[in-house]
Amino acid sequence: MAFEITNEFLENLVGFIDKKNDSKIKNIFEDVHFADIAEVLDEVSFDEAIYIIKLLDSEKTSEILTELDEDTREKILENFSAKEIANEVEEMDSDDAADIIGELSEERQKRVINELEDTELAEDIKELLSYGDDTAGSLMAKELVKVYETWTVAGCMRRIRGQAQEVTRVHSIYVVDKGDRLVGRLSLKDLIVAKSDQKIADISKAKVDAVNVNEDDETVARIMVKYDLEAIPVVDDNNVLLGRITIDDIVDLLKEEADKDYQMAAGLTQDVDSDDSIFELTKARLPWLFLGLIGGVGAFIIMEGFQDVFSKYASLFFFTPLIAAMAGNVGVQSSAIIVQGLANDDVKGSINSRLLKEMLLAALNGVILALFLFLFVWVYEGKIDLALAISVSLVVVIIIAGLIGTFVPLFLNKRGVDPAIATGPFITTSNDIFGILIYFMIAKMILGI
Repeated sequence: MAFEITNEFLENLVGFIDKKNDSKIKNIFEDVHFADIAEVLDEVSFDEAIYIIKLLDSEKTSEILTELDEDTREKILENFSAKEIANEVEEMDSDDAADIIGELSEERQKRVINELEDTELAEDIKELLSYGDDTAGSLMAKELVKVYETWTVAGCMRRIRGQAQEVTRVHSIYVVDKGDRLVGRLSLKDLIVAKSDQKIADISKAKVDAVNVNEDDETVARIMVKYDLEAIPVVDDNNVLLGRITIDDIVDLLKEEADKDYQMAAGLTQDVDSDDSIFELTKARLPWLFLGLIGGVGAFIIMEGFQDVFSKYASLFFFTPLIAAMAGNVGVQSSAIIVQGLANDDVKGSINSRLLKEMLLAALNGVILALFLFLFVWVYEGKIDLALAISVSLVVVIIIAGLIGTFVPLFLNKRGVDPAIATGPFITTSNDIFGILIYFMIAKMILGI
């Protein structure tokens, strides 16, 4: 049965904390998963969260810290000494330990690393912190099981037992040569059924997917998703085995990227959540809102330049929101499809072929919608020329919006800019302005004004 945080549970927990009934608190969390405890800490006050964290043993709290929201974890660690943080990270895998320490100031990083009793872990953390933020090196863990191709199965089994104690999950056994270069992989099944005197080189598989330590992290994610890999080894330029990346790290990465893209599409310039301060939320929202304001001013200037059209055909004014809305909607639809395709590495072929396809699609949708709008305006207004002007404008506006929505994210991606920025207010505002301008220019031409 799934763990559920109820009001009764929280009231009992807070009561035990007030009474400093440590044994009861430990009993409450004895069989609770660390991810559920992390949720509990988000529900109680900060002081109560600190009390619980410092009460539980490091083996459990180290897991809890990795599950906490980054801002919450940062506040909690501010109340920990360098030694206390060191005690926590020594219970973690090297990649999680490096992530936690990487969030600290440089001065605190040095103090915490100096407090680590496990010198090997300290060196691993230093190495992991040296890699770029968006690389395979920043994602990998140093813990893995590796064997040398010259070993026998019997000797391999003895040595694996010692290595496996440091690895949470053994997905694969990696085979290396005497220079620690990756030459293959070995499954547990093949190892178990092999004869004890066989050489590892005779039973290992030479084909093994690997990524370079400097590879972009999103590329790594696409490779692992495409080939359904639970783990992938990481090598340097000389094919020396450095570590491995597991699927749980990729899931976290994909979630972070999805959250970031969603916020960018909504017009937020940085990573924020609902609990952030008003100042932080304002900083994140204001730039795009200001862009919307500029767009509105631009639309006003355009419409003011077509006052002669309004004076003869006042009905054109009332269809302006419809044209602007259709332009914005089509642009966002087109850009969203392209951005999703770029994220999944599904966008193939040249930009010209994509633009041609989008133009044909937009033209088809535009004609269908324009026919309905033509009949409505003709029947409602009784003016066929007005109906023709509005419906033709709609077709052209939809085609242009579709092309802009397709071209902009492709262009940004080619320039190394996150294309997700093109799915939000940027596309909507630009298409609103272009849509209104095109609408009045075509209406003025068809109506002969």
